[in-house]
Amino acid sequence: MTSSDSQPPSGPVLQLLATGLQFWIRSQCEAVESLELQLHGSALQLLRGQLEGVTLMARRVVYDGLQFELVELRSDPLQLKLGRLVRAQSLTLDHPFGIRGRVAFTAAGLTRSLNKPRWRELSDLLGEQLLGLGPLVELRIARDTLILAARAMGENRLMELETRPVAVDGRVEIHAVDSELRASLPMDPNIRITTANLEGGMLQLQGEARVQP
Repeated sequence: MTSSDSQPPSGPVLQLLATGLQFWIRSQCEAVESLELQLHGSALQLLRGQLEGVTLMARRVVYDGLQFELVELRSDPLQLKLGRLVRAQSLTLDHPFGIRGRVAFTAAGLTRSLNKPRWRELSDLLGEQLLGLGPLVELRIARDTLILAARAMGENRLMELETRPVAVDGRVEIHAVDSELRASLPMDPNIRITTANLEGGMLQLQGEARVQP
């Protein structure tokens, strides 16, 4: 059973459910270029307001000011209030649920995100801890390194540092390649990162999270 923006699933209950889930997901985001859903479960489970899970793939997503190039997630079982959906009201998720998957960022997307007021404090933190000045003005990915760049006041030339992302105890740390410098990214307590690497010209993170509807 699948759903995409252009190919809704067959069957009225599945189509209502997929439309409701798409609406809820989009309502949580500032922008979503493309979104595909796969629903896991039987028709009987759906009529009981239960779903074994949802697989999601989305591209070019903006959530909380962060620009994601790719999002791939699989949820734990869900409990739904289908009555509201049948009455053409918004879909309601009854309980918190877990998700697992990966997200990917381009260097350009990270640069735009860190230059927004919402993430300026993080940009300052990374710049000061790793380069001794901030905020960061540019991030680039070159082969297996994440290059951070900042500019001192009154200077035209950028100061740069080669780094690599590392997952440590559920968090993401940025380690300098040629020194002991490192910075730990502040994390939502509901999110746990298991893998952080640079692949395909993007920063890719794998992990799990707890969603509070």
